[in-house]
Amino acid sequence: MGLDVWLAFTAASIVLLVIPGPTILLVVSYALGQGWRTAMPMAAGVALGDFTAMTLSMLGIGALLAASATIFTIVKWLGAAYLIWLGIKLLRSGASMQAEARDADVSPVKMLAHAWLVTSLNPKSITFFVAFLPQFLDRHGDFWTQMLIFEATFLVLSFSNAFLYAFAAHRARTLFKSPRILRAFNRTGGTLLIGAGVATATMRSS
Repeated sequence: MGLDVWLAFTAASIVLLVIPGPTILLVVSYALGQGWRTAMPMAAGVALGDFTAMTLSMLGIGALLAASATIFTIVKWLGAAYLIWLGIKLLRSGASMQAEARDADVSPVKMLAHAWLVTSLNPKSITFFVAFLPQFLDRHGDFWTQMLIFEATFLVLSFSNAFLYAFAAHRARTLFKSPRILRAFNRTGGTLLIGAGVATATMRSS
């Protein structure tokens, strides 16, 4: 795997992670209701959930690699189209972030388990990874080495992203209630997501 591929994967992962989804909404909800103490267990739960979903997805992608080069290429193109569709959907979402404060007292272990379940059992997580990861895999490289590098990179980013979201929700609550800021955030994220889809679709076809 070349450094350029790893950097592209890292950049695209950052773009995709910062866009609020069900997992981030859960993190924000707990942070709004219970403050800074939620950051560590929620971030750990999100990372474990992503590890579960990503591992299942990578194993499925590995089977595709072994089965057929044509099928793998088709999955890559469908994955790029999926990323572009997600970007368009985010652009059209306007100024919405449905995160209500969770005021009920919950133990750190239960927070971690809740974040893990929401992240790992969400069908969209596995679908996302199946669509996203093939854009960066080298069919002629060692699959398990690539799997280890991609998973380690994504999990560090996933943990950091959830941790920072919890911190931001605790320290700057008004930002998560401003339609103007949320609209700008969604438009920026949607544009970057579409760009990531286009870039990953063409990265290996040139």
